[in-house]
Amino acid sequence: MINDELTFYMLTHFYLPICYGGIIMINIRKRGNVYQYAFEAAKVNGKRRQITKSGFKTKAEAEKAGIKAYNEYNNTGHSFTPQTMSYSDYLDYWMKQHCEINLKYHTIEAYKNIIKNHIKPRLGHYRLSQITTSTLQEFINNTYVEYSFSKNFMKNILKVLKTSFSYATDVVGFVKINPSLKVRLPKYDIPDSDPAHIFTKEEINMILKRFEKNHCAYYAFLTAYYTGLRVSEVFALTWDDIDFEKKTLTVNKNILKKNQASATHGRHISGKATTMWFFGTCKTKSSYRTISIGDTLISALKDYKEEQEKWKKEYGDFYMNHYAKTVKNPYTNKDEIKIINAYKEIPVMYPEVHFVFVKNNGVFEGTDTCKYPFKVIHYELGINCRFHDFRDTHATRLIEAGADVKAVSKRLGHSNIRTTYEIYVKVTTKMNDDVVEKFEQVANLNLEE
Repeated sequence: MINDELTFYMLTHFYLPICYGGIIMINIRKRGNVYQYAFEAAKVNGKRRQITKSGFKTKAEAEKAGIKAYNEYNNTGHSFTPQTMSYSDYLDYWMKQHCEINLKYHTIEAYKNIIKNHIKPRLGHYRLSQITTSTLQEFINNTYVEYSFSKNFMKNILKVLKTSFSYATDVVGFVKINPSLKVRLPKYDIPDSDPAHIFTKEEINMILKRFEKNHCAYYAFLTAYYTGLRVSEVFALTWDDIDFEKKTLTVNKNILKKNQASATHGRHISGKATTMWFFGTCKTKSSYRTISIGDTLISALKDYKEEQEKWKKEYGDFYMNHYAKTVKNPYTNKDEIKIINAYKEIPVMYPEVHFVFVKNNGVFEGTDTCKYPFKVIHYELGINCRFHDFRDTHATRLIEAGADVKAVSKRLGHSNIRTTYEIYVKVTTKMNDDVVEKFEQVANLNLEE
């Protein structure tokens, strides 16, 4: 029973109390045509204070918002309690508080895809605190049996589970024990992925002859073959990255594609586009590197640069130019460099970017440049390969030629020499033969004596 004093106060101030266990926690007050919620907060300097918010059109809206605010206040800013929180809600929290701040764009998108299509439908309804090792192991086993995903993709699913629970236990302390630690992938008879295709000289010549020197893919393939750069590193190259005098090439960025449905593409031919290109940071610290390049590639790139200058004159005002605009990442609030496309007639107040690999009319398509060429390579030339295979081939040929693995690792921008050993030191037929021949030379036994 509310005492007379409080009853009078509530009546005269138009407060509608919301009670928890008979105790008034939240008050709803009508002020004019809108409603306001209010509840007691901790004292500051010994003085009472209230948390209030008004502007709600209905009492129900004010009650809902007041309850949410009260719960968040009592859970130090969270709209949940770890004990009652679903795994689905936690994944949203983890994505916002960790992934979108610390991970690269493509990794975030890959995680979101896995969470949306695979994890949430089967595990999202469970409480975070109730998920056990057996629950996660059954999920992994059932996913493997039902979909027969590649080993690499299954590894990615398991990685999302392990990293999300690691954050929950080690960082924010929402759960005490990490249930994902002992979860294992099933024994795999399915290959991890298509094995790397190591190009022969004949295949490289076939590819280069097919595209000749009238397609920028020709020079992109040539560059990848002679340097071992990743595809995102190749198409991020600008002419100031190449020192023709010193015969060096510097890797200091990569190119990143983001899909933005509302983005405009300047005065691009299509008018509008969903794809925008950004300069991104390199994969690791070791990926920032300057490497030596030989006369063959130097000569080819010089010729290509001269051809570009001719195209610029031929197309004139219809030649596409590119500019670097600094924008804020909406998730991290950090600066990003966005590529802006414009014709000469449009004044643009941003630094100009001179990409190495563009179409004859200057249009920059980034890594999408190779979509059509690889269809040709697959179906016309009959070579089943990926762009990354140029990198594999570069590394394999260096190792076969006797190059120091540490030097190869540095050239490729690997953060750990172990990566070079694991990925690229693959025993080819030629290397097997070389081993036998070298042993015969060293052994030098004359069994006929």
